[in-house]
Amino acid sequence: MGKRGRACVVVLGDIGRSPRMQYHALSLARQASLQVDIVAYGGSEPHMALRENQSIHIHKMKQWPTIPQGLPKMLKPFMLLLKPLFQFLMLLWYLCVKIPPPDVFLVQNPPSVPTLVAVKWASWLRNAKFIVDWHNFGYTLLALSLGRNSRFVTVYRWFERHYGKMAHGSLCVTRAMQHELTQNWGIKAAVLYDQPPEFFHPASLEEKHKLFCRLGKHISESQGVHDCASHGAVGMGSPNLNETLFTTMVADDIFLKPNRPALVVSSTSWTADEDFGILLEAAVMYDRRVAAILNEDDSTVEVLWNEMSAGKECLYPRLLFIITGKGPEKEKYEEKIRRLHLKRVAFRTMWLSAEDYPLLLGSADLGVCLHTSSSGLDLPMKVVDMFGCGLPVCAVAYSW
Repeated sequence: MGKRGRACVVVLGDIGRSPRMQYHALSLARQASLQVDIVAYGGSEPHMALRENQSIHIHKMKQWPTIPQGLPKMLKPFMLLLKPLFQFLMLLWYLCVKIPPPDVFLVQNPPSVPTLVAVKWASWLRNAKFIVDWHNFGYTLLALSLGRNSRFVTVYRWFERHYGKMAHGSLCVTRAMQHELTQNWGIKAAVLYDQPPEFFHPASLEEKHKLFCRLGKHISESQGVHDCASHGAVGMGSPNLNETLFTTMVADDIFLKPNRPALVVSSTSWTADEDFGILLEAAVMYDRRVAAILNEDDSTVEVLWNEMSAGKECLYPRLLFIITGKGPEKEKYEEKIRRLHLKRVAFRTMWLSAEDYPLLLGSADLGVCLHTSSSGLDLPMKVVDMFGCGLPVCAVAYSW
């Protein structure tokens, strides 16, 4: 590299929801002193560090339009075939025409089709290197919906393996994935563990207070019912108030409330590879167990809030779960949460900015990761971010 002093990071997805690729772009710009073009979809804002870096240029592609609900069934397979063709042509247009010629293309996998094909063609046409960053295997994600024995999955795996082997270099997220690529795919990949950037750190009291002031309105609004986080929190949400559910400001001093709830955070894409039913079952068990221990079967949310307001000590704290992210199964789980009617446990779902998300992790008491890998080989990056904030994590076991 160095001939043109330029790199292109390719993501066939929302760049704001692709933290590892954002960090790659930052490293290439800061440490390698390269001009970096990011070709991806829009949707969520990437971190401010990318937006403010003069060496990073974000190019947002047009997305495939949503298929109308009333479309005849006989036309749906035709539309599904048109989608990858549209994406392929859109990628080629951006990679070969819209951006200046780079020294190297760095592409996220999955998705594999048509991404790997388009980037390989573009690297050949523009005489550039082609590097794949393996986050997971695309065919195993497709198999979640179609089954491992599907012919589409078989064809998809062939494309993924064939074009993956044509790359000039490969990176991957775990040694387990590295072993799989070497032994069964004939691909030599270097393990590049995720490292949280500097903006993932334990939050100061001032940062916590300002964050909870900004989130106050969202925290006080429950999922359709009053709960232990919403009751008594009416009016919170104004950044001018000196009091939040977790903190209080006296003069210029900020204190954590002794009767505050324990804050548990989880981030998700609300997809089938994360079963949040496990977390809901655990919340119900905790709520019932505490009610039995404290003999509170007849207690109401109002009574519990009054106890907390009076400063009554409790060995079994209220729990507030904040679950961040967007995805297809979000509404399903929100409906399940509304039906739980818990007393000492509350849930909030929200989408945070790229600047507020690290602050939330740095303000929490516990992190939860329910990611179950479709391949059994990838590493959930959210855990690395939580570690960067000094946050203890409960997670599904995975291989390093």
